[in-house]
Amino acid sequence: METHRRSSTNSVRSHKPARPIALEDDSTKASDALPLPLYLTNAVFFTLFFSAVYFLLCRWREKIRSSTPLHVVTFSEIVAILASVASFIYLLGFFGIDFVQSLVLRPSADVWATEDDEVESEVLLRNEDARHVPCGQALDRSIRSLQPPAPIVTAEKVFDEMPVTVMTEEDEEIIRSVVRGMTPSYSLESKLGDCKRAAAIRREALQRITGKSLSGLPLDGFDYESILGQCCEMPVGYVQIPVGIAGPLLLNGREYSVPMATTEGCLVASTNRGCKAIHLSGGATSVLLRDGMTRAPVVRFGTAKRAADLKLYLEDPENFETLACVFNRSSRFARLQSIKCAIAGKNLYLRFSCFTGDAMGMNMVSKGVQNVLDFLQTDFPDMDVIGISGNFCSDKKPAAVNWIEGRGKSVVCEAIINGDVVRKVLKTSVESLVELNMLKNLTGSAMAGALGGFNAHASNIVTAVYIATGQDPAQNVESSHCITMMEAVNGGKDLHVSVTMPSIEVGTVGGGTQLASQSACLNLLGVKGASKESPGANSILLATIVAGAVLAGELSLMSALAAGQLVKSHMKYNRSSKDVSKVSS
Repeated sequence: METHRRSSTNSVRSHKPARPIALEDDSTKASDALPLPLYLTNAVFFTLFFSAVYFLLCRWREKIRSSTPLHVVTFSEIVAILASVASFIYLLGFFGIDFVQSLVLRPSADVWATEDDEVESEVLLRNEDARHVPCGQALDRSIRSLQPPAPIVTAEKVFDEMPVTVMTEEDEEIIRSVVRGMTPSYSLESKLGDCKRAAAIRREALQRITGKSLSGLPLDGFDYESILGQCCEMPVGYVQIPVGIAGPLLLNGREYSVPMATTEGCLVASTNRGCKAIHLSGGATSVLLRDGMTRAPVVRFGTAKRAADLKLYLEDPENFETLACVFNRSSRFARLQSIKCAIAGKNLYLRFSCFTGDAMGMNMVSKGVQNVLDFLQTDFPDMDVIGISGNFCSDKKPAAVNWIEGRGKSVVCEAIINGDVVRKVLKTSVESLVELNMLKNLTGSAMAGALGGFNAHASNIVTAVYIATGQDPAQNVESSHCITMMEAVNGGKDLHVSVTMPSIEVGTVGGGTQLASQSACLNLLGVKGASKESPGANSILLATIVAGAVLAGELSLMSALAAGQLVKSHMKYNRSSKDVSKVSS
C-alpha cells in the first residue's frame, strides 16, 4: 500500500484520473429552462394535479348517482383528465426517478463525479491553493475489494502545521460535498458502508470547515463498527485516557486489581495506598442492601381526585401481581419490585423499581413502564401521559429520593484498620482521622447543605472506575452519593471506617461495556458480560468493588489531609516536570 502511494504521488501530474470532479464549475441546471422558479413550478403542478383529480372524482360520483355512463365526458372533464396526466408525468419525472435510483443504485464514484473528462485537471489545479491540508493519520482507504481509484496528492495551504495527505479522488469529492452541505455528515456511514472511512471523511471535512487541526486526536486503532447505532454518533476519532491499577483490594476474602481511567495525578496512587492499608488489616467487607433500577413517569388528570384514584389503585397489593405480569413482559430479566406514587395537584408521579439482571437497566425499566402505562389506559382513559420520565426517578441529578430510597445498587462497605497500619502506612493517628471525619465529612458537609456528599472524594473513584469499565460517566452524580463514617474501636487502638452508597448504577452488559478496552477492564475484575450461574451476580459484584475502591480512596485522602500531606503529594505527582515554555516553542 505504501509503495502504491509513493508511486502515485510521483506520477500525479502525468496520471489522468478515471473520473473528473468539477461540480463547482458547472453551474447550469435543467431547472434554469423553466419560466418560473423551481419551487413555484412544483407548487403549480401539485395544485393542478390534486385539483384535477378532485374535480374528476366529484363528477364521477354525480354520474354514478344519476346512472350516467362514465365514458360520456364533457369538455371540462377532458381538460381535467389531460391536466392530471400532464401534472402526474411532471411529478413522476421530478420525484419518482430520483427515488427509484436511490433504491436501486448504490453509492459509487459516479455519485460524486461529473461526466466531463477534460475539465478535472484545470479544476484540480485551480483548487490546490484553496484547500486545507487534511490530517495526516486520519484517512482509511481499505474499503473496496476492486482496484481502488487512482490517488491524488493534495498540496494545500497548511494550517496548524498539518502534513500533506494522499487520498483517493472519490474520498476527496465526498469531503467537498460534505463541506458544501450537499451531503449530510451523519449519513456517511449508511452511504459508504464503512464506518472508519466515514469517520475519516467526516474528520477531514470538519478540519476544512473550521480551519482547525485534529492531528492530536487519534483515528486509527479503534473499531468504529462497534459503536455504530449504540455508543456514539458522527465520530471523528477517540480520546485517550490512561488507565492505572489500584490494588490488590482485598474484599470479601478475594483480591481485585481495580482499573481506574483518569488524568488526575495522585488519584490512583492514593487509592492504591488505601488498598494496601485495607489488605494489611485483613481486608474489607461489602454488603448489598438493595438492587432496583427506577423510572418515574408523570401523568395528568382532569382533577386531583382522579389522580388520587390511580394512586390508590397502584398501591393496592391486590393489583400489584397483575401490574407485575404486564411489566415483566418487557424482558426475561425484568422483575417489578414496587411502585411508589407522589401527587402534585392533578399530576401523579409513579416511581417504578425493578430488578434488571446484569444490565444497568434504564432501557429495560423504561420498556416495562411503557407496557404498564398502555395497560392503565383501559381503566383510566382520561390519563394523559406527559412524559416517560418525570424526574422523580431521579437520573443523573442529585436527588433526596435516591439518597433515601436508593437507586441501582445500595451497598455498604466497611473495614477495621489496625492502629499500627494507620501510623506506619497512612502516616497519621486514629484520633486525628476520627476528628477530621466529623468536622469535614459530617459537619462541614452539613454546613454546605450537601445532598449525599458526606464524603471526601467518592466521585473521584466512582468516575475513574466507571470510565474504565464502560459505565455511564454522567451517572456518577447519584452513584457518588456516599456517607463516610470513622470511629475508634478496640479501646481506641484501631479505626473502623465505612462507606454507605445507596445508588450505585452499574451494569456488565450493554452500552460501553462491550467496547474492547472497557471489556478488558471488566474481564480483569472477573465480571465481564452476564453471569451464567446467577443473573445479576456480575453487576452486584462490580458495585461492591466500586464501594471497596471508594473506601480505599476515602481512607487514603483523609489520612493525607490529617497528616498535612495533600499539597506536598499533589505538587510531586500532579504537576508536569516538563518545561512548558520549551514545549510550546
